[in-house]
Amino acid sequence: MRKSIIIIICFPLFLGCEQITKSINETFSPGDSLVSKETNSDTKTEAKEIDVQKMINEALDKHNAAVKQLENKTTVLLKDKNELNKAEQALKKLPQYAGKEIFVYSTLYFYNDGRINIMLQHPENKKYVDTYEYRNGVWSDPKPVQLSVRDDVQKRLVSLNTISFTNAAKVFELYNKKAEEVEGASPATSIYISIWDNKMRWYPSTINGSRERYSIQFNDDGTLKTFTQD
Repeated sequence: MRKSIIIIICFPLFLGCEQITKSINETFSPGDSLVSKETNSDTKTEAKEIDVQKMINEALDKHNAAVKQLENKTTVLLKDKNELNKAEQALKKLPQYAGKEIFVYSTLYFYNDGRINIMLQHPENKKYVDTYEYRNGVWSDPKPVQLSVRDDVQKRLVSLNTISFTNAAKVFELYNKKAEEVEGASPATSIYISIWDNKMRWYPSTINGSRERYSIQFNDDGTLKTFTQD
Protein backbone atom coordinates (compact mmCIF):
# COMPACT_ATOMS: atom_id res chain seq x y z
CA MET A 1 0.00 0.00 0.00
CA ARG A 2 2.80 2.41 0.91
CA LYS A 3 4.57 1.69 -2.38
CA SER A 4 1.41 2.47 -4.33
CA ILE A 5 1.05 5.82 -2.56
CA ILE A 6 4.68 6.74 -3.39
CA ILE A 7 4.19 5.83 -7.09
CA ILE A 8 1.02 7.92 -7.28
CA ILE A 9 2.81 10.93 -5.73
CA CYS A 10 5.94 10.63 -7.92
CA PHE A 11 4.23 10.01 -11.27
CA PRO A 12 3.06 13.65 -11.79
CA LEU A 13 6.53 14.84 -10.84
CA PHE A 14 8.03 12.51 -13.44
CA LEU A 15 5.71 13.82 -16.15
CA GLY A 16 6.55 17.39 -15.16
CA CYS A 17 10.26 16.71 -15.51
CA GLU A 18 9.71 15.20 -18.95
CA GLN A 19 7.80 18.28 -20.11
CA ILE A 20 10.45 20.63 -18.66
CA THR A 21 13.22 18.69 -20.39
CA LYS A 22 11.34 18.78 -23.70
CA SER A 23 10.72 22.53 -23.33
CA ILE A 24 14.41 23.17 -22.64
CA ASN A 25 15.47 21.11 -25.65
CA GLU A 26 13.07 22.96 -27.95
CA THR A 27 14.31 26.30 -26.60
CA PHE A 28 17.99 25.65 -27.30
CA SER A 29 17.59 23.36 -30.33
CA PRO A 30 14.84 23.98 -32.92
CA GLY A 31 12.48 21.10 -33.18
CA ASP A 32 12.82 18.60 -35.96
CA SER A 33 9.30 19.39 -37.11
CA LEU A 34 10.10 23.09 -37.53
CA VAL A 35 13.30 22.35 -39.42
CA SER A 36 11.43 19.87 -41.54
CA LYS A 37 8.73 22.41 -42.36
CA GLU A 38 11.29 25.04 -43.29
CA THR A 39 13.21 22.53 -45.41
CA ASN A 40 10.06 21.45 -47.20
CA SER A 41 9.10 25.09 -47.77
CA ASP A 42 12.51 25.87 -49.24
CA THR A 43 12.35 22.78 -51.43
CA LYS A 44 8.91 23.74 -52.75
CA THR A 45 10.08 27.31 -53.44
CA GLU A 46 13.11 26.04 -55.32
CA ALA A 47 10.90 23.64 -57.28
CA LYS A 48 8.56 26.48 -58.23
CA GLU A 49 11.50 28.64 -59.30
CA ILE A 50 12.82 25.76 -61.41
CA ASP A 51 9.38 25.30 -63.00
CA VAL A 52 9.12 29.02 -63.80
CA GLN A 53 12.62 29.07 -65.27
CA LYS A 54 11.76 25.99 -67.30
CA MET A 55 8.67 27.72 -68.70
CA ILE A 56 10.73 30.81 -69.55
CA ASN A 57 13.36 28.70 -71.30
CA GLU A 58 10.70 26.84 -73.29
CA ALA A 59 9.10 30.13 -74.34
CA LEU A 60 12.49 31.50 -75.39
CA ASP A 61 13.21 28.34 -77.35
CA LYS A 62 9.90 28.67 -79.22
CA HIS A 63 10.57 32.35 -79.90
CA ASN A 64 14.07 31.65 -81.19
CA ALA A 65 12.74 28.84 -83.38
CA ALA A 66 10.11 31.18 -84.85
CA VAL A 67 12.74 33.87 -85.48
CA LYS A 68 15.03 31.32 -87.12
CA GLN A 69 12.19 30.10 -89.31
CA LEU A 70 11.44 33.68 -90.35
CA GLU A 71 15.12 34.30 -91.07
CA ASN A 72 15.18 31.20 -93.24
CA LYS A 73 12.17 32.47 -95.12
CA THR A 74 13.85 35.79 -95.79
CA THR A 75 16.23 34.07 -98.19
CA VAL A 76 13.66 31.89 -99.94
CA LEU A 77 10.95 33.69 -101.93
CA LEU A 78 13.09 35.97 -104.08
CA LYS A 79 15.42 33.07 -104.84
CA ASP A 80 12.72 30.46 -105.36
CA LYS A 81 11.32 30.69 -108.88
CA ASN A 82 9.07 27.70 -108.28
CA GLU A 83 7.35 29.46 -105.37
CA LEU A 84 7.04 32.69 -107.35
CA ASN A 85 5.46 30.83 -110.25
CA LYS A 86 3.17 28.98 -107.85
CA ALA A 87 1.93 32.32 -106.47
CA GLU A 88 1.33 33.67 -109.97
CA GLN A 89 -0.64 30.62 -111.09
CA ALA A 90 -2.73 30.66 -107.90
CA LEU A 91 -3.56 34.33 -108.53
CA LYS A 92 -4.71 33.59 -112.07
CA LYS A 93 -7.00 30.86 -110.73
CA LEU A 94 -8.95 33.10 -108.35
CA PRO A 95 -12.62 32.26 -109.00
CA GLN A 96 -13.71 35.91 -109.33
CA TYR A 97 -11.43 36.28 -112.35
CA ALA A 98 -12.43 33.04 -114.08
CA GLY A 99 -12.54 33.67 -117.84
CA LYS A 100 -11.41 37.31 -117.38
CA GLU A 101 -8.15 39.09 -117.99
CA ILE A 102 -6.48 40.30 -114.81
CA PHE A 103 -5.02 43.79 -114.65
CA VAL A 104 -2.45 44.86 -112.09
CA TYR A 105 -2.94 48.36 -110.70
CA SER A 106 -0.16 50.73 -109.60
CA THR A 107 2.20 48.46 -107.63
CA LEU A 108 3.26 44.88 -107.09
CA TYR A 109 5.55 44.10 -104.12
CA PHE A 110 7.67 40.99 -103.48
CA TYR A 111 9.07 40.68 -99.94
CA ASN A 112 11.91 38.51 -98.66
CA ASP A 113 9.73 37.12 -95.86
CA GLY A 114 7.50 35.29 -98.35
CA ARG A 115 4.76 37.88 -98.81
CA ILE A 116 3.48 39.38 -102.05
CA ASN A 117 1.19 42.42 -102.14
CA ILE A 118 -0.69 43.27 -105.30
CA MET A 119 -3.53 45.57 -106.34
CA LEU A 120 -5.91 44.40 -109.04
CA GLN A 121 -8.65 46.08 -110.99
CA HIS A 122 -12.04 44.86 -109.76
CA PRO A 123 -13.34 42.01 -111.95
CA GLU A 124 -16.76 43.65 -112.39
CA ASN A 125 -16.56 47.39 -111.71
CA LYS A 126 -13.58 48.75 -113.64
CA LYS A 127 -13.47 51.91 -111.50
CA TYR A 128 -12.67 49.91 -108.39
CA VAL A 129 -9.44 48.37 -107.15
CA ASP A 130 -8.85 45.59 -104.63
CA THR A 131 -5.67 44.60 -102.80
CA TYR A 132 -4.55 41.02 -102.19
CA GLU A 133 -1.79 39.54 -100.03
CA TYR A 134 0.03 36.28 -100.61
CA ARG A 135 1.16 34.75 -97.32
CA ASN A 136 2.07 31.17 -96.37
CA GLY A 137 1.28 29.98 -99.87
CA VAL A 138 -2.29 31.36 -99.99
CA TRP A 139 -3.87 34.50 -101.46
CA SER A 140 -6.07 36.52 -99.14
CA ASP A 141 -9.61 37.64 -99.84
CA PRO A 142 -9.85 40.97 -101.68
CA LYS A 143 -9.83 44.19 -99.65
CA PRO A 144 -11.20 47.38 -101.21
CA VAL A 145 -8.77 50.21 -101.96
CA GLN A 146 -9.96 53.75 -101.34
CA LEU A 147 -9.23 55.83 -104.44
CA SER A 148 -9.28 59.57 -105.03
CA VAL A 149 -11.46 61.12 -107.74
CA ARG A 150 -8.17 62.33 -109.23
CA ASP A 151 -6.82 58.78 -109.63
CA ASP A 152 -6.86 57.69 -113.24
CA VAL A 153 -7.20 53.93 -112.85
CA GLN A 154 -6.93 53.18 -116.56
CA LYS A 155 -3.47 54.77 -116.89
CA ARG A 156 -1.99 52.70 -114.09
CA LEU A 157 -2.97 49.27 -115.36
CA VAL A 158 -0.86 46.49 -116.86
CA SER A 159 -2.12 43.06 -117.84
CA LEU A 160 -0.92 40.28 -115.58
CA ASN A 161 -0.16 38.36 -118.77
CA THR A 162 2.78 40.72 -119.39
CA ILE A 163 4.29 40.19 -115.94
CA SER A 164 6.16 37.09 -114.85
CA PHE A 165 6.65 36.75 -111.09
CA THR A 166 9.82 34.73 -111.66
CA ASN A 167 11.43 37.86 -113.11
CA ALA A 168 11.47 39.27 -109.58
CA ALA A 169 14.12 36.65 -108.78
CA LYS A 170 16.23 37.91 -111.70
CA VAL A 171 16.00 41.51 -110.53
CA PHE A 172 16.80 40.47 -106.96
CA GLU A 173 19.89 38.53 -108.04
CA LEU A 174 21.21 41.23 -110.39
CA TYR A 175 20.62 44.06 -107.93
CA ASN A 176 22.42 42.29 -105.10
CA LYS A 177 25.30 41.27 -107.36
CA LYS A 178 25.83 44.92 -108.34
CA ALA A 179 25.41 46.04 -104.72
CA GLU A 180 28.31 43.77 -103.76
CA GLU A 181 30.52 45.80 -106.09
CA VAL A 182 29.69 49.08 -104.34
CA GLU A 183 31.43 49.81 -101.05
CA GLY A 184 28.97 50.21 -98.18
CA ALA A 185 25.88 49.29 -100.22
CA SER A 186 23.15 47.15 -98.67
CA PRO A 187 21.43 44.23 -100.41
CA ALA A 188 17.78 44.52 -101.43
CA THR A 189 15.15 43.35 -98.96
CA SER A 190 12.25 43.65 -101.39
CA ILE A 191 11.58 44.04 -105.10
CA TYR A 192 8.61 45.84 -106.55
CA ILE A 193 7.00 47.06 -109.74
CA SER A 194 5.55 50.52 -110.23
CA ILE A 195 3.14 51.25 -113.08
CA TRP A 196 2.70 54.61 -114.83
CA ASP A 197 1.12 55.32 -118.21
CA ASN A 198 0.49 51.61 -118.63
CA LYS A 199 4.20 50.84 -118.39
CA MET A 200 5.94 48.91 -115.65
CA ARG A 201 9.29 49.59 -113.99
CA TRP A 202 11.28 47.50 -111.54
CA TYR A 203 12.53 48.92 -108.23
CA PRO A 204 14.75 49.67 -106.35
CA SER A 205 16.43 51.79 -109.01
CA THR A 206 19.40 53.10 -107.03
CA ILE A 207 22.32 51.56 -105.17
CA ASN A 208 23.70 53.79 -102.42
CA GLY A 209 27.21 53.13 -101.18
CA SER A 210 29.27 54.90 -98.56
CA ARG A 211 31.21 56.80 -101.26
CA GLU A 212 29.26 56.35 -104.51
CA ARG A 213 25.71 56.10 -105.81
CA TYR A 214 24.54 54.24 -108.89
CA SER A 215 21.36 54.18 -110.95
CA ILE A 216 20.19 50.76 -112.04
CA GLN A 217 17.36 49.93 -114.45
CA PHE A 218 15.89 46.66 -115.60
CA ASN A 219 14.00 45.51 -118.66
CA ASP A 220 10.47 44.18 -118.24
CA ASP A 221 11.80 40.62 -118.29
CA GLY A 222 14.12 41.33 -115.34
CA THR A 223 17.36 41.56 -117.30
CA LEU A 224 19.78 44.43 -116.68
CA LYS A 225 19.13 47.54 -118.80
CA THR A 226 21.53 50.16 -117.45
CA PHE A 227 23.95 50.59 -114.57
CA THR A 228 25.53 54.02 -114.29
CA GLN A 229 27.20 56.09 -111.63
CA ASP A 230 25.36 59.23 -110.56
